[in-house]
Amino acid sequence: MKSERIILGIDPGTTIMGFGLIKVENKQMKFMQLNELQLSKYSDHYVKLKLIFERTIELIDTYHPDEIAIEAPFFGKNVQSMLKLGRAQGVAMAAGLSREIPITEYLPKKIKMAITGNGNASKEQVAKMLQSLLGLKSLPKNLDSTDGLAAAVCHFYNSGITEVGKSYSGWAAFVKQNSSPDSKGGVSSVNLRGKNSKK
Repeated sequence: MKSERIILGIDPGTTIMGFGLIKVENKQMKFMQLNELQLSKYSDHYVKLKLIFERTIELIDTYHPDEIAIEAPFFGKNVQSMLKLGRAQGVAMAAGLSREIPITEYLPKKIKMAITGNGNASKEQVAKMLQSLLGLKSLPKNLDSTDGLAAAVCHFYNSGITEVGKSYSGWAAFVKQNSSPDSKGGVSSVNLRGKNSKK
């Protein structure tokens, strides 16, 4: 594992997509940035998906992350909401895969547990803990961006733990191993970066 790397965390959504970046140097986290993509003013779902893809590509091309951590959709009763959220996540993942960046998914409970020690923590509790951990001067009005940052920090804490994720050699392997939800509640990982790939 590289001694210096950048992790992009994404909290996908069709109203707001939150994201945060951290740099890891000598096994220490350093805050880089957090922000959000506001999508509520767009009524066309396909326009939203296009914007999510383009913003994710822009983040990748600007900050050159070595890894991407993304919050996995949670299972809810509203099927339409789940479908839209799954599409948003898929588009963000496709952007990362198009740049051959390893992607790891984390369930919301796992992210909350990694940050606060409580899998049922509120968004506010997660944000306050991140503020303490990373020395953030202030917190944003919407906490979707801190949720994205939380995914990146969760990935940092889980790096090097071999049982955390699975590696995939390509799309076929990814589809084959993700045809049903992970019964262990955790993580699936996509690593398409080859030996000769360039950032």
